Amino acid sequence: PYRPTPPALSATIVNLLKAVSTTEESKGRSVVPDCTILLETLRNLYSFSQAKPRQVCENNLLAKNMGIKVKETAKCPAPNPSSDLKQLYLSCRALSVSCSQAWKFWDSVKITVFILGPGLLMFVAFRNSLMWHLQRFWGASGFFWQTQWETLYHLLGGSEWAIFILGPVLTPTFVFAGFNGILLIADVTGKPRFITQYRIQLGKNDPVDREKLHKAIRTVVFNMVFISLPMMVLLFPIIKWRCEPCHLQLPTFHWFLLELATFTLTEEILFYYSHRLVHHPFLYKHIHKKHHEWTAPIGIVSVYAHPVEHVVSNMLPVITGPVLLGSHVTSTTVWLCLALLATSVSHCGYHLPFLPSPEFHDFHHLKFNQCYGVLGVLDRLHGTDTIFRQTKAYERHFVLLSFTPLTKSIPDSPTKPE
Repeated sequence: PYRPTPPALSATIVNLLKAVSTTEESKGRSVVPDCTILLETLRNLYSFSQAKPRQVCENNLLAKNMGIKVKETAKCPAPNPSSDLKQLYLSCRALSVSCSQAWKFWDSVKITVFILGPGLLMFVAFRNSLMWHLQRFWGASGFFWQTQWETLYHLLGGSEWAIFILGPVLTPTFVFAGFNGILLIADVTGKPRFITQYRIQLGKNDPVDREKLHKAIRTVVFNMVFISLPMMVLLFPIIKWRCEPCHLQLPTFHWFLLELATFTLTEEILFYYSHRLVHHPFLYKHIHKKHHEWTAPIGIVSVYAHPVEHVVSNMLPVITGPVLLGSHVTSTTVWLCLALLATSVSHCGYHLPFLPSPEFHDFHHLKFNQCYGVLGVLDRLHGTDTIFRQTKAYERHFVLLSFTPLTKSIPDSPTKPE
């Protein structure tokens, strides 16, 4: 409840609201007074009553703030400098706070609904369309792939061991060696320019240290031949105990997509926590420090690690998914190829066009205590990417869809001279 207002002030407020009401009702809209504008009017009136002469207030100032047109103009009567005016001003100021908060809340709700509603509909429509096209492709080519698989199966005499060695064991190894062989040419020779111009840490590994590279290659070969190969051989009886991995019938398209999603999430969880584990000071000193000798990594360094780390952080997160789901040998082969390509890209040191961004893991090698995961989901949950998100590297962390290097379009901030 307010104390009675001075007649002149009451007339002023009534005139202002009438002007707004007349214009709004002519448009067929209901009138909701804006407490913020009313508060500003009262503030002006109160200051005028203390020290300023009578002034003319233009209703089109209200119109400018409220987004409406008001043709009439009226003079604001000089208010009575009394305590009633001050009391009304203070009361309306308190009312304005709650009023503006309510308006901001409902505005946020309306904007959210407006954006998410059509966005959700477009996502559903795109998803259905994409799935429809993929299903058509799979349906059209399913017979082709099934035929090729049966041909290979009979060519190897149905030997499950031969199929498993050729599939999940050798094929990912050849993919890893081929991809990193191309990157090594760029690392060693500095050519072709098409690759080296996308270097993330400028001036590093340009060219790469030959002695350091030879040491890394020896470790990588040892890990893949004497650790990965025996682990995969021992893994096969476990998979056979769970299912028939070399079944003559290929998995369905939907099941294959579900498997890939499960493999990815499993790898994210196991790699994140095992990676943070080896960053414990004791384990880091004796195990993980070897991998971090490369503060500016290259592709082949993705498997450059202590044997214990290679088992715990490199192998287990990747092979756990196929074991849990009892996946077909073809699904496991495709997944291992994708996983090795992904980790090679993350370590390659080049932000190449149309490939996943390596900025996240490259920043981990640069700063050591940020960005432990693969997807970044658990890093956001645990707050281990807060520094990364404040850097230019975070601004560059997206798939490059042009041929302009991001170090040119989004350069690092200039360092301050000491």
